[in-house]
Amino acid sequence: MTPQKAPRTDVPSIRVLGSRVHLVSVEQTGDQIERWISARDGYCHRVIATGFHGLLEGYKDPALLAILNGAELWAPDGIAPLWAARLLGYRNVQRAPGPEIMLEFLRRANEKGYSSYFYGDTESTLNALRRKVLRDFPKHRIAGMFSPPFRTMTTEENDHIVEKINAARPDVLWVALGAPKQDLWIYDRLPRLNVPVAIGVGAAFAFVSGAVPRCPQWIGRAGFEWAYRLMREPKKLWRRDLIDGPRFLFRLGLELATRGNQKEGR
Repeated sequence: MTPQKAPRTDVPSIRVLGSRVHLVSVEQTGDQIERWISARDGYCHRVIATGFHGLLEGYKDPALLAILNGAELWAPDGIAPLWAARLLGYRNVQRAPGPEIMLEFLRRANEKGYSSYFYGDTESTLNALRRKVLRDFPKHRIAGMFSPPFRTMTTEENDHIVEKINAARPDVLWVALGAPKQDLWIYDRLPRLNVPVAIGVGAAFAFVSGAVPRCPQWIGRAGFEWAYRLMREPKKLWRRDLIDGPRFLFRLGLELATRGNQKEGR
């Protein structure tokens, strides 16, 4: 693919701690993915799907912020971007979690024959995901799957996996390495990826496959999926939710207060 800057996505967005977050729903994200697949315009279009964690990491690291903001679409995976949007006066905004984006695409792929390459997570999770997709979405084509080793891969290994992905010719490359690692992985290989769309989706493989139970929908809609996950995986998530969470809210409060003062001419 031509290593040029891809055209911007013409959808509403807000700025949160410097990050450009698009106010898109799961369905709108699916529509955009389909448009990119149909266009085959020579670009690998990036989708960021993250919540407060990605926003805070971008705020702390200007280089990372520039990479994240360079993506064509930043989907609000989490309640934090929606809080910010609502406080800024936007109504009827919705979450677009990575697992829901993936399921939406799989449903469409089951009708139209799209294909996916799944990169990340463990062999056991990928095997569970394969069984789930083959059973529930038989007309979707699995172009390939790869679980990277728990070590730094060599240059030759990295080049080989990119060649394998390109040879498989998927419509979408799903990368599940956790944020921001997955987004950096995509960005670093962007000029060489011959794929219409690449999306970082965190723990989506585990959720979609059923390897990790997803929280009830009413909890997610109420904005408490983070609490549900924290109770189930405290060792993994306590630092992010109980330390980084308050830090994010403090920074967001300062930003919103500053905007309010500017509007009032103070």
